[in-house]
Parts: sequence; structure tokens; C-alpha cells
Amino acid sequence: MTDAKIKMAVNGGLGRMGLKVSERLALRRGAEPGPIFDALPGGTSLRPEAAPEALKGCGAAIDFSSPAGALSFAEACASAGVPFVTGTTGLSGEQLARLADISSRIPVFVSPNMSPAVNLTFAVARLMASRLEGFDVHVSEVHHRLKKDSPSGTALRYLDAVKAGGRQASVSSARAGDIVGEHTVLFAGPHERVELTHRAHSRDVFADGAITAALWLAGKEKGFYDYADLLGLKGVAQ
Repeated sequence: MTDAKIKMAVNGGLGRMGLKVSERLALRRGAEPGPIFDALPGGTSLRPEAAPEALKGCGAAIDFSSPAGALSFAEACASAGVPFVTGTTGLSGEQLARLADISSRIPVFVSPNMSPAVNLTFAVARLMASRLEGFDVHVSEVHHRLKKDSPSGTALRYLDAVKAGGRQASVSSARAGDIVGEHTVLFAGPHERVELTHRAHSRDVFADGAITAALWLAGKEKGFYDYADLLGLKGVAQ
């Protein structure tokens, strides 16, 4: 007897992350590739406007596109009743509010970084910020030269974590070469310093994390979720 598989659609399927998600879906137990959507002309994928009909039979959808593309695809998923996961970064406060509104109709999962390990370090950063008195805090991040948003969504999440811990932090960004992603939260005090660093070696970690989120979300009620929910971190370090 074979295990049931959840068919997953991918939006932004011709981009670096979209292609990687499709590749990892083919290898993941419990999941299988579904329709691929992309707004790029001349591609072999479906245009986003075809989504509501093409999404029939899908148990979840994963988005790595653009802020505008994520919103339009989330609306299509809501029309089709399909849980929506996005790792798209650069979302504005207004766009996040729109996704939160959509989550009143379907389960919506939003995370600027799909690495489970990175999401665990958000809680660690918050705890450190709340406990280390007299330390200056700085967040630095480095990504490949083609990354558009700066600071990265992950760096902004670290800033939020530090702020939630009662502190403020400065931030710096660099774009160079083909670096997948590096983030460091520096706590510098008198006579010592602590550096909380994460380095991604491959986009596989983000693709696998998005698929993990989609498998988890497929069984949830409508609502707005992130990795803190998946990892059981709500309330940690408060």
C-alpha cells in the first residue's frame, strides 16, 4: 500500500527557488509536483490567471515569486480553497495585511526564510536581546548579487526579534557573487561579544523547508501561520 501524496502547485516556477522546489518535490515522501505557474512570457508553465481552475486537486501551493505575484496567487488559491505557502520576501506591511485578510478564507503560511534552523534562531535572538544588558546589537546579511530586496526579509525578522526582546539593532547588507545567504546577529558588550550566525550552503534547505511547511499546512484550519507555529515557538523567550 502506497502512502497518500499531497499534490503541490508552485508559483514562480521558472525562478531559482521555484525550479528548486519542483526538483525537491519529486524526491519528497508524501508530496508530489503539481501545476507550475509563472508570469514569465514564453515559458512552459501556466500563467497565474489560469490558477483557480488548474489548482483543482492540489492539497497545497508554494509561492516564490514577487510581492505582487504572491498576492494575486494567494487570491487564486483562496478561490480554489487551496492552502497557500509563500517564501517571497520584500512584502510591505500593506501586502502582509492583505495576506492576513486572505487567511480568513484559507490557511496561509508566510515566512521570509524557510530554513527551520533560521526560524529557531529568531527565538534565540529575542532571548539574548532580553537578557544581555549593556550590549550593542547589529544584524548583518550577505546574499548573491541578484537579490533585489535589501535588507533581506530574514534580517528584518531578526530586527523584529531583537525589538521584541526590548532592544534596538542596526543593520547592514551586501550583495556579492553567488552567496546563497548569510546572516549574523552580533551582540557586542564590554570585554566580550557573541555572534549568532547562520550560513545557507544550498537553496535545497529553503525548498525543503517550504515543502515541510506545505505538508504541515495542508491539515490546518484557515488562519495565518508562520514557522513559529510549526516549530511550537509561540511564546518562547517572552
